[in-house]
Amino acid sequence: GRRMAELQARFDPRLLKLGDPHVTIAGSSGMGPIAPDTTVTELEERLAVVANETPPITLRFGRPTRFMQTEIVVLPLDPHGPLRALHERIKSSGLRASPPRFYFTPHVTLSLYREQPPHQLAALLAERFDEPAMVTRVQCHLTRDTGESRRLVEFMLGGYGEI
Repeated sequence: GRRMAELQARFDPRLLKLGDPHVTIAGSSGMGPIAPDTTVTELEERLAVVANETPPITLRFGRPTRFMQTEIVVLPLDPHGPLRALHERIKSSGLRASPPRFYFTPHVTLSLYREQPPHQLAALLAERFDEPAMVTRVQCHLTRDTGESRRLVEFMLGGYGEI
């Protein structure tokens, strides 16, 4: 996560100000945003079960790429296997959500707000993340159109409880 944060600071400081780099598995693709009137209690009830049933997940990143022909640059992840299983558990947990805009495309966003000049885009796309990463928790954030984001709930994977 540290190296991803360094790249966010270099290429899109506004994104880094929103919080630590994270894997997006719901709310963007495969499952739209969770209904805004969902209570924290409902999130806790639904996501605690999902987190309890899901062991920590080891991930390997693909090469940085532009997300769905936009200016957004992401580190893609394999949409199959344990990450897909986690996504499907969240999706079928009973939480109400808007329809998705894209197929399930798990990723870590490296650049969201800033359109990169060609030389900087080339440098960002040339980065490689060969070391695996471990997903150990699931979080749900309330994110507004302004970009403001705050964590509502967080659970450790594998049944270790709420943080």
